[in-house]
Amino acid sequence: MEIYVKLFEVIFPVFFVIGIGYYLGKNNPKIDTKFITNFAANIGTPAMVIYAVTSTGITFDIFKDYFWYYLLAIICFSVVGIINLYLIKTRDIVRELPPLIFPNTGNMGLPICMFAYGSEGLGVSASITSLIILMHFTVGVFLADRKFNLDVIIKNPPFYAIIFSATVLFYDIKMPVFVINTTEWLMYTTIFLILMSLGIALTRLKVFSFNKALISSFTRMFIGPLIGIGLILFFDLKGFAAGVLLIQCSMPSAVLNYLVGSIYSPKKVVDSVASTIVVSTIMSFITIPIVVYFALRYFS
Repeated sequence: MEIYVKLFEVIFPVFFVIGIGYYLGKNNPKIDTKFITNFAANIGTPAMVIYAVTSTGITFDIFKDYFWYYLLAIICFSVVGIINLYLIKTRDIVRELPPLIFPNTGNMGLPICMFAYGSEGLGVSASITSLIILMHFTVGVFLADRKFNLDVIIKNPPFYAIIFSATVLFYDIKMPVFVINTTEWLMYTTIFLILMSLGIALTRLKVFSFNKALISSFTRMFIGPLIGIGLILFFDLKGFAAGVLLIQCSMPSAVLNYLVGSIYSPKKVVDSVASTIVVSTIMSFITIPIVVYFALRYFS
């Protein structure tokens, strides 16, 4: 019974805040989320990375190891994603690959891991989210635009937050209390706002090709956890960190795939990306509780 109570404590806050956003989006279709996007990109996400990586007790070795473990997961996601898109006869496999390989490790995965495993889970989750952020603005832009854009990285505040945080961990620098307090406060604000904006986004993104979106979402939501379990078994990972890896491999497609695609890809591709995000996110309301239950039961 205790594990079911814990599961409810982990899942309910995340889904409840998403529900608030969905209600607001339905009530006011013209609600402006540009402030949330700008705040999260320029202030909130960098603060969240700095706090979660430098102030939760994880070591540089853990940060480095799970950074690379998840890179292997992304490679596996890519292979499976290419096969999936080929089988459903996708014309532009390159541009439609991002929603299959870049899960929502930040908006959904990070708070779920935090509620499931506390500050240590938050730290490991942040190392994974750091990689996804880097990949969105490097590989993600490359896939969406079919060319590399260095300016996107240079102008990206989270990139510098990741470099700063990794440096702090490497040299074992103790962060000043005022920095910890400030970044922690900004982190919780950001988590609430981005979860709410995810709910709002679900009222705006449309499904244009349900069958293809359903197949791609099934691949993301069911093959993702299997890849996570495969990595855990292959590297013989134990404890809460293994649970974090499994949870982060099980997230739906990130909304950021849509935002990047809308800037760099043709409308038909963007519509397909949006469809996968919507269907996989709805599917996650069923699959995530199952995955979290499994993670709490076997990797605590």
